Amino acid sequence: MDRKREIRTPILSVVGHIDHGKTTLLDSLRGTAIAKKEAGRVTQHIGATEIPISTIKTICEQLKTDWRGIDVPGLLFIDTPGHHAFASLRKRGSALADVAVIVVDVMEGFQMQTYESLNILRLLKTPFVVALNKIDRINGWNSIDKPFLINYSSQPEYACREVDACIYKIVGELYDKGFSADRYDRISDFSKTVGIVPVSAKTGEGIADLLLVLIGLSQKYFERTLQLHLEEAGVGTILEKKEEKGLGTTIDVILYDGRLNIGDRIVVGSTVEEPIVTRVKTLLKPRALQEIIIEKKFKRERTVNAASGVKIVAPDLESALPGSLVRVVREDADAVLEDVMNEVKSDIEAMKMETSPEGVIIKADTMGSLEALVLELTDEGIDAIKRADVGDISRRDVIEATAVKNRFLRVILGFGVKVLPDAKEAALQAGIPVFTSDIIFRLIEDYEQWSKVEKEKEKRELMERLRTPAKIKILPGCIFRQSKPAIVGVEVLSGKIRTGLELIKADGLTVGQIKEIRDKSESIPRAEQGMQVAIALQKPTVGRHIDENDILYVNLSRDELTELKNRSGSGVLSPDEEEVLDELLDIKQKIFV
Repeated sequence: MDRKREIRTPILSVVGHIDHGKTTLLDSLRGTAIAKKEAGRVTQHIGATEIPISTIKTICEQLKTDWRGIDVPGLLFIDTPGHHAFASLRKRGSALADVAVIVVDVMEGFQMQTYESLNILRLLKTPFVVALNKIDRINGWNSIDKPFLINYSSQPEYACREVDACIYKIVGELYDKGFSADRYDRISDFSKTVGIVPVSAKTGEGIADLLLVLIGLSQKYFERTLQLHLEEAGVGTILEKKEEKGLGTTIDVILYDGRLNIGDRIVVGSTVEEPIVTRVKTLLKPRALQEIIIEKKFKRERTVNAASGVKIVAPDLESALPGSLVRVVREDADAVLEDVMNEVKSDIEAMKMETSPEGVIIKADTMGSLEALVLELTDEGIDAIKRADVGDISRRDVIEATAVKNRFLRVILGFGVKVLPDAKEAALQAGIPVFTSDIIFRLIEDYEQWSKVEKEKEKRELMERLRTPAKIKILPGCIFRQSKPAIVGVEVLSGKIRTGLELIKADGLTVGQIKEIRDKSESIPRAEQGMQVAIALQKPTVGRHIDENDILYVNLSRDELTELKNRSGSGVLSPDEEEVLDELLDIKQKIFV
């Protein structure tokens, strides 16, 4: 058999920091405007675009490349909502990406998500290249739709120096992370050195250079990997499930291994307990350079080889679970079918998130989106999740949220989903905040902003009702008067003090109320952490009741201490105030014992 027929198309994942131009880079390749159609111009779903080798050869024509020894049939680009979707699909065993492209804005350099992408790529041992994007913004650089190497020679010297400086800044960033890197045309061995390709997704400059590097890197990758040849039984991941006129329920799938035929029996991951077992009725492929998610004119195929984006039409797909496996069952034996069903079920089990009785409820339109949302929440320190599920927000979700005691977690977050009418009414009646958005980071921002405002409001209300923990230290050499009233210099170590508050020592002895606070010669009503002020105390005598270096605490009642302790961790008190609260509880415990 001809070797080209046996090599599957390599899968490339485009990753990087938000707004660095991932989707625009693909737009430059396929001549579409996906970026403008995405909510907020940030990709929220995984899409796939296939670029055949014939198109790549045409694009790279000016580079006069020798294509001998290149057997890959093309490239399948996966555009993701970020590195998280790439990582989660990979970790489930999907091996969705063989090679990665990290897109970096030349003006902004490496950002948080860039570093996280690097960590994941190192963990997964995935080869990658850096697309140094937006070089059209370099001062004096004339960016046109040509290969970078050809365009470089005609640029002003000062502009070339600036581009080189940007490249070497990225080289340094990668070196600090343990990677050797250089501009791609200066590299002899891509297995040891990361290639950096300057590009402008806006003008098309450098796209030919990038494709050439990716083809070469993919060929090398397939020469040394066990996934060189097609397997008989196809395996894929569901990107999306759709209801389509004239077709019924369909699933968009990335076939990442093997072969899929019309009439094949397949096992599909499901939202119900048992996987779906059905037969393929129709296979529809998007045209070359077209994005599977928005394609309208599909081609009918009898057979599809990996790696490909394909729409599967089959009966009983209503409960198909986006993000789960699709597997072909070649043999008719019941034992083989049972093994495949168990594999698909265990894959779904592995996707389930850890939950907590005290946590937010999150809903999303696909499993991939759900995983991305969970991981973004975790990155923001919000890892308490009561339930994570696919589907619209229902009345059941609202009822479940009402059982959460912490009101800052008693919320529902929905990505790319609707709030059903009965759920909207129930949430209004129960006072359950519901946040929805088509953009993951905006959804999280809205929730965090609400939480911040509510915590500040609660803190203000609490301050009006309760005293809060604070401690001060009598400064050495700052005894201004010994008694009636004693006037001493103090530093506020934690919290806030104000006139009228009663102070106690570490042994629980009461030393009386603060009659006055002075900052220099000015009388002030309160003093905060870090301030050094003088305070007047009517009751104690310095040298008998209090002395230099003594630590004094604001005296709180048992009821105040109990209420504040119950709110521990809610953000009402600062970490330092929480620490003083624990010290006060110890002091009171000793007194009552």
